[in-house]
Amino acid sequence: DICDQNLVNSIFEKYEFSGVVHFAAESHVDNSIEKPGVFIKTNIIGTFNLIHASYKLWMNSSKKFKEGFANSRFLHVSTDEVYGSLGNEGLFKESTPYAPNSPYSASKASSDMIIRSYHETYGMNTIITNCSNNYGPKQNEEKLIPKIISNAYNGKNIPIYGDGKNIRDWLYVLDHCKGIDLAFHNGEFGETYNIGGRNEKTNIEIVEEICNLLDKKIPKKGSYKDLITFVEDRAGHDQRYAIDASKIEHDLGWKADENFQSGIEKTIEWYLNKINKND
Repeated sequence: DICDQNLVNSIFEKYEFSGVVHFAAESHVDNSIEKPGVFIKTNIIGTFNLIHASYKLWMNSSKKFKEGFANSRFLHVSTDEVYGSLGNEGLFKESTPYAPNSPYSASKASSDMIIRSYHETYGMNTIITNCSNNYGPKQNEEKLIPKIISNAYNGKNIPIYGDGKNIRDWLYVLDHCKGIDLAFHNGEFGETYNIGGRNEKTNIEIVEEICNLLDKKIPKKGSYKDLITFVEDRAGHDQRYAIDASKIEHDLGWKADENFQSGIEKTIEWYLNKINKND
């Protein structure tokens, strides 16, 4: 529990970590609308606990590292949602001003600022990565793509917010992890790197592509698209996210290995295998 400061401090003291990659977060916008306090606690207080424990372990004072910790680094995994919503044109760059629109994105924006402050004030070796929407094997079934697959397989309605035309940039999870690994080992002290898949899709396009693939893989009477149901739009639903990943591509040599078609095929196969095993 990263919100338990005493526990976090004791673990850092016991194991003397020389690096931290901070994935831990509450991350589902719908949940943040229902229970914003949980997001404020985990994403802000939890992040503070981790970065401050790192500071106490690695540094004697501002800009002075302890012996053996001169190369210690803290990488904070964040989201493109901190930048707000785009219109029909443009991409999020590392220089895009923050404009979070949900309790989730506001809590992540706050955590980014905490990490930035520890670099600027104390000289800590920090990296921030901001990614686009992830998908792939093992994702929690409250998220859009696994929910579509699960509901379709089980013959349940597939709920789509509003008109389904909200646009997201989709990033295969393993490509994201490769980007994080590169940034952690080769990124420049104090920098931010945006990681995106260059796969912009509307929500309705995502649903239709998955249904088309399921129609081929496990055909049934009619189409899985018959299960699509439009529901009341989410409060404060951002219209479009899209990342410019040219900085990490140019500076660190990262590239996405999966396009959406190859990534969604692998994702569907994984979930179908999981469902079949459970059956």
